[in-house]
Amino acid sequence: MSLIENKRVGFDYTILETMEAGLELLGFEVKSLRAGLGSLKGARVVARGGEAYLVGATIPPWQVKNAPKSYDPERTRRLLLNTKEIAHIASAEGEKGLTIVPLSVYNGNRNLKLGIAIVRGKKKEDKRYSIRAREEKRRIQRTLKTK
Repeated sequence: MSLIENKRVGFDYTILETMEAGLELLGFEVKSLRAGLGSLKGARVVARGGEAYLVGATIPPWQVKNAPKSYDPERTRRLLLNTKEIAHIASAEGEKGLTIVPLSVYNGNRNLKLGIAIVRGKKKEDKRYSIRAREEKRRIQRTLKTK
């Protein structure tokens, strides 16, 4: 069960590979995510200095009045990955046309996990094909349901 999702990834990108990463969060951020608050829209993953970071994700504080005054909801958050996975992300990031984006945040036992994917951007024609296939699938489901 996912707590928050990045729903546009499947439409805007072709997913090549998926991974799972831990998130380094503050206590009130964990509560906020478990309540379903937050957004991964426009977020991405970058590898710098042998570590991976989540950039552009918005996680508001659980209780605004109890959050520190200096808290930034869009701060950069460190991802918990092993060295081999970080090297793989860094090499994919350096390759032309590839991006690393977050898919969803979900519960992995007691800890929160971030599903990430290495993706390639779709062209306009590919997006049109996706829309056509989705509409065709819906039309077939409707006709089967009525009969």
